Amino acid sequence: MIVSPVILLLVGAVIGAAALGYVFRRAGRWLLLGLPLGAVAGGFGAILFVAPLGYCTFETEREQLDAIFGFLLVAAGIALVVLPISWVAGRLLRHESLVSTTSQPTQGTFKHWWIALPLLVPTLTILALFLYYPSAETLRLSTMLSRLGARREVSVCVDNFTRLVEDPEYLDIIGRTLYMSFFIVVLSMGLSLLIATMAYLPLRGASIYRILLVWPYAMSPAVAGIIFLLMFNPSGGMVNYLSGNWFGIKLGWLNDPKVAPWTIILASVWKSMGFNILFYIAGLQNVPKDLIEAGAIDGAGVVRRFWHIVWPLLSPTTFFLIVTNVTYAFFETYATIDYLTPGGGPLQSTTTMMYRVIQLGVYNNDMGKAAAQSIVLFMMVIGLTLVLFRTGGRQVTYGV
Repeated sequence: MIVSPVILLLVGAVIGAAALGYVFRRAGRWLLLGLPLGAVAGGFGAILFVAPLGYCTFETEREQLDAIFGFLLVAAGIALVVLPISWVAGRLLRHESLVSTTSQPTQGTFKHWWIALPLLVPTLTILALFLYYPSAETLRLSTMLSRLGARREVSVCVDNFTRLVEDPEYLDIIGRTLYMSFFIVVLSMGLSLLIATMAYLPLRGASIYRILLVWPYAMSPAVAGIIFLLMFNPSGGMVNYLSGNWFGIKLGWLNDPKVAPWTIILASVWKSMGFNILFYIAGLQNVPKDLIEAGAIDGAGVVRRFWHIVWPLLSPTTFFLIVTNVTYAFFETYATIDYLTPGGGPLQSTTTMMYRVIQLGVYNNDMGKAAAQSIVLFMMVIGLTLVLFRTGGRQVTYGV
């Protein structure tokens, strides 16, 4: 499918002009200024991602899937450029500040914006060296056939991405990652809230008990994997020894494809519970006791007091923990998987997206495919996080 760069520029210019024209028209300002500004922004966004690729996705020998991916890149580029410019233009036309200062005292702000620039130079330098440059290099590698240690790299356009759609094994890995992450987050947070509620009770030695509960979080995922390997080893582990003697049941915790993922889930839940318990105990300490006492006086039982008083006031803590636990479940379970089920488990039953990235990049030396799959994983986590902020963030209650 051949698409001329000129056509992409024109389409982007029309979309950008329409967007900025609409913003200027609503503000009652000069429409002729918004139209050319939007056209330039939209045209630049249309070629932002496809121009560095040499418009390879629209070459004649490319498949339809490559062309679709190219159009998605064009749409993403237009949105990435036009939307921020529209937002900034709209606020400036309405004479609104670009930075909200309602929650900040005027004593902590700069009189001139350029004074802050020299102070930001060290931070921006560190971000450029250790965040922006590696990110740009990952994007470049994702379009290459690159082997670790090889002298040459060959451009493969977007094959590292489009081939994933046609790979049933990778689609299975995505599904496995989602369901394992779901149970890790739900079980970890549910059990942590239950334990934190009990640990918050006025008991003798409660402070020591709380410290012991937080200790597992101080351990690395590798140590958690070793501990659970000693416990759940199918041949000589403690769990099978006890279950075999007491109930006559022995499970293949690490060599059964149906059971192995649950072993990883249990180990990950145990590893992350300390972090959740710590924050839930801190959240419970901020719940006003007079509200709970008022609920008790009105005849509300323990469950109703918790559901209608404590739980809404814990919503900021819960929302924060959901985001952090999702990040942990997607990114930080590699070491636990590698120690418990080396190679991704029997029949790849514990291979997650993160584990697959490290397999390709470190063990198979395929940097191009590893970079592409790391970007897919990153975009998936960013998408889930945005969904959480757009949905769950509205249910968060700050204050009484």
